[in-house]
Amino acid sequence: MTHLIILFFVTYSAAFMATVPPGLLNMNAAKTSVEKGKMNGVIFSLGVSTMIMMQAYVAVLISKFLYKNPEVIDLLMKIALGIFAFFAIYFFVLAKRFKPNKIRIGKMSKKNSFFKGMLLAALNLLTIPYYSGLNVMWNASGWIKFQLWDIATFILAAGMGTFTVLYLYTFYFNKLDLKNKTFSKNSNYMLSVLMIILLVITLVRLFYRNHG
Repeated sequence: MTHLIILFFVTYSAAFMATVPPGLLNMNAAKTSVEKGKMNGVIFSLGVSTMIMMQAYVAVLISKFLYKNPEVIDLLMKIALGIFAFFAIYFFVLAKRFKPNKIRIGKMSKKNSFFKGMLLAALNLLTIPYYSGLNVMWNASGWIKFQLWDIATFILAAGMGTFTVLYLYTFYFNKLDLKNKTFSKNSNYMLSVLMIILLVITLVRLFYRNHG
């Protein structure tokens, strides 16, 4: 039971951090709330979170399929290293290149808010490798096993972490300092540092596996 609590917390935190920087999804949630009402913004956010949970499940299936072969565990951890290194550089570059310009957001009908949220989330091709990397990392740390409750906790935490941020954007858009360059830069720098920490931990795990 304890490992499920830890699993939920670390996955929720990772999903939360990944959704904080202003982008297409959270800005759409905010704009939908302003133009169509807060409830519609929540419906859009639910659509996004639903797709995130589906993508997290696919990420688990990919990791589970590969993990059945013990000889590929090291390969999985090396893949995780590559994923974390990529995201560390990716978020660092985003922070460096960030310009406080308005993000273009397409029009959205209230009727299709949920499916629009799912569609926009599905277009983010980085979600599956991100959660695959996390899954490998959590597995190596003993925080997740390929069992029903573990998988359900991982998926639920990913969805709830994402939804929490979108909810905040939906209800507190006018209070959030979204146009502040420092906020956006710092959030991306924080994500970059998080990826570096995960990369270092994975390196240590990999070293002890090969030299333990």
